[in-house]
Amino acid sequence: MTRYAALLRGVNVGSTRLAMADLRRIVTDLGHEDVKTYLQSGNVAFGSSVRDAEKLAAGIERALADELALTVPVLVRSGRELAAVAGGNPYADREDDPTRLLVAFLATPPKKAAVDALTVPGSENVSFTVTGREVFLHFVDGGYGRSKFTNAYLEKKLAVVSTTRNWKSVRALAEMTAN
Repeated sequence: MTRYAALLRGVNVGSTRLAMADLRRIVTDLGHEDVKTYLQSGNVAFGSSVRDAEKLAAGIERALADELALTVPVLVRSGRELAAVAGGNPYADREDDPTRLLVAFLATPPKKAAVDALTVPGSENVSFTVTGREVFLHFVDGGYGRSKFTNAYLEKKLAVVSTTRNWKSVRALAEMTAN
């Protein structure tokens, strides 16, 4: 049994509403075990014998569409992957405020040309590192909420679906999926 976290993009921000009880029920009904949600923003940890993260994501997406008429991108990471993210943040030793450290999880690795062309908009003081299917972000002078370097910006520039979590959430999900 492998532990995973499913990260739903854009849930309970804006018009897409999803009760975490419904999310837990859907993931449980798909045959997964020890299903737990974190916060109200579409984070769910679970155990599964399925070893294919894309298959897991597709199953959750399909069930959300079929049962609740929600079209929501779902990204899945294993506990091992989340542990690597939590242990590999290049900015973790520079910042004590977890709201200034974020990770954008990408559905697929972006093309090298897109990564090479990625810049911070305007004069914002944001550091970023793209590593595989993650973008580590450090908002040096302020929070994510006032930045133009958003999830939507990353999706547009990298041409890949993404969803962003703050450092506190990343660490909590890593703990929830540890075997």
